Amino acid sequence: MANLEKLTELFRKLGASDPEAWASSQVTEGINQLGRFLFLRQAWTQVIDETDHSWIQDRIDSSSKQPEAPCSGIGPALQSLLAHGANPQDITDVVRVMQYELLFGVCYLLDDPGLVEEEVQDISWSLIQFNEAGEAVGEIEGLHESVLGTDPTGREMRPRGWRA
Repeated sequence: MANLEKLTELFRKLGASDPEAWASSQVTEGINQLGRFLFLRQAWTQVIDETDHSWIQDRIDSSSKQPEAPCSGIGPALQSLLAHGANPQDITDVVRVMQYELLFGVCYLLDDPGLVEEEVQDISWSLIQFNEAGEAVGEIEGLHESVLGTDPTGREMRPRGWRA
């Protein structure tokens, strides 16, 4: 029981929305929920914040400085959207949902490579957690199952104003 309490407190400290559930699952089911939570918490930092629109001008500026660089087409596209009256919040919402879908897809891909060719059916990949000595602690599975639950807004990608 002390282990459960200690783990619950760690999840709470790390910002888990339901630290008791995360800790209980790890202790009772043997699922590496701490590794899962930490990976997803860090992965969500790669998704733009729903209140930050500064990325739009940053991309426009970067593209204008290097118009031939990879991904530089985003600048003119964003400029066009703004010139046609698009709301920066709407642009951010669209991009954020697409980023979530990519994150979910990559997490699902880690569990199921989806390779259909018979010659490569024995190939798979996974996310492995290592300790400080570089030894494998264990596989982190089922990431896709927790992507929505770790949305930093707490709304599981539902629109602003949504109430449970």
